[in-house]
Amino acid sequence: MEKFTRRVGGVLGTLRAEFWQIYNRYFARYERFKGSGREISQQVLDQLWEGDFYRTSLGHFDFFWMRDFGTVAQSLVALGYRDKVHHTLSWALFHYQRAGEVTLCIDKSGNTFNAPAKKSVDALPWLLHSIVVSDYPLNKMERKFLERQLRGYCRGFLNKKNGGLRNVRYAELRDAVNYDRSAYSIALIARMAHCVDQLGLGGFPYPESHYRETLLTHYWNGTYFTADHVTNVWSSECGLMPFFLGIINDKEKVNRTLDYIVKAKLNDPCPLLYCQHPDEFHYRFGMGRWIMPNYTGTTIWTWHGTFYLHLLERYKRPEYGEQYHRFSTLIEKTGTYPELINTDLSWYKAIFYSADPGMVWAALFLELPEPK
Repeated sequence: MEKFTRRVGGVLGTLRAEFWQIYNRYFARYERFKGSGREISQQVLDQLWEGDFYRTSLGHFDFFWMRDFGTVAQSLVALGYRDKVHHTLSWALFHYQRAGEVTLCIDKSGNTFNAPAKKSVDALPWLLHSIVVSDYPLNKMERKFLERQLRGYCRGFLNKKNGGLRNVRYAELRDAVNYDRSAYSIALIARMAHCVDQLGLGGFPYPESHYRETLLTHYWNGTYFTADHVTNVWSSECGLMPFFLGIINDKEKVNRTLDYIVKAKLNDPCPLLYCQHPDEFHYRFGMGRWIMPNYTGTTIWTWHGTFYLHLLERYKRPEYGEQYHRFSTLIEKTGTYPELINTDLSWYKAIFYSADPGMVWAALFLELPEPK
């Protein structure tokens, strides 16, 4: 009975998320904040603390997403919010253990579910990443739970023979596209292998180096990491995440990628356009050209913009100052921390979807130093 109740709760959580997504498209009015880009970002971040966890946005994503939280956990710690990161992780692990699995989303009532309705390849990696970067003290029950999850992950996603990612359908960061083993996914599995080693967990026998070699052998085209196993074009999460997570620390390769972004004008009018050649991808039903046109095409996503800015700053690139100020101006123009916008800097809207305001990704921007 308890398992049935949890399943019903997960379905209700999904339906609630879908309802508010459509409702907000036509009826919601987002709050506009005043101040500089940093001041607006701080106001957004302050409002996202729910008391038990960090919400993902001030709009329809008003619940917990493991992926989004994972990307900002290290920034939150750097900003002085380690206690809130630990509180969020404790809250999430409690509900995951109760449900018996790590999912992408948890609503305010503790219902766990995946959005968009597929098991996620990156929820468990981002959870382990968050635990490592925040020095979260795992207890015995949490460790055993995570080891069970790792064994299940291997069975569900990886080839038993060599640990390679199987060509199966799953949810990932670019959830509008059906990839054939994206570079993003390989990078996240590599990061998970690193975290497993750092935490001394069992259940995952494959080394980080295996996935690093896969990225270099099958995805590096001499200029950037390609989108997936068969698509030799640029997609920002695939091109940036191997470097952002430190899986690849080759300065020459980083600079080649950052040079390509400049050459292809992917950082113009501000960072960062999602992809190049959007027609090369196969889109999931309901998230493609007709219902959500250009959603993950040449739109400007602030998530990728911050990954890009972090790499510019980390590798002391000369364009950091200009790109930082462009990004800050975008925040000031919208009066919030937007999910995505069009290339003419207008708010993205589709028939059933409107970009969300007040994203938790603001923490990534706040961690960056202001250019001199």
